[in-house]
Amino acid sequence: MSRPAGLAGDPVEFEVMTEISIIAHLADNAFARRLPDGLTTAQFTVLNHLLRLEVEQTIGELARALQVSQPTMSSTVRRLEEKGFVTLLPDPNDRRIRRASVTPAGAEIRKRSVKALDAAKPELAALSQAEWKQLLPVLFKLRVALDSAR
Repeated sequence: MSRPAGLAGDPVEFEVMTEISIIAHLADNAFARRLPDGLTTAQFTVLNHLLRLEVEQTIGELARALQVSQPTMSSTVRRLEEKGFVTLLPDPNDRRIRRASVTPAGAEIRKRSVKALDAAKPELAALSQAEWKQLLPVLFKLRVALDSAR
């Protein structure tokens, strides 16, 4: 049974954040079922982050950016490296530091993962393309505000 996210009297901000949380959980599970080659959502998130920002980052930088522990991120990056989707490169300024860099295979698996969303089209058809586009500026503004406050 579908109901609004909050209870009567809850602040609208709480209701919106609860809706986003529920949507994120449902979307992650739907996406995870469609990811190719045993890729996990955590692994996809690392690839997407590095490619979206066009950066190479250390395990610590990735852990902070994605708000997980360093051991968790180390494990995720190690698995991506084993699959050939990232490589760890020595930092040119400090050889003790290694930076995760997406390989061509990693960029390709990210592209295939995004295409896997095509299989979710019936689920996503609840909104028109125009409605999806209308959501982006508001969600972007909210993400920037939350990211700057952490």
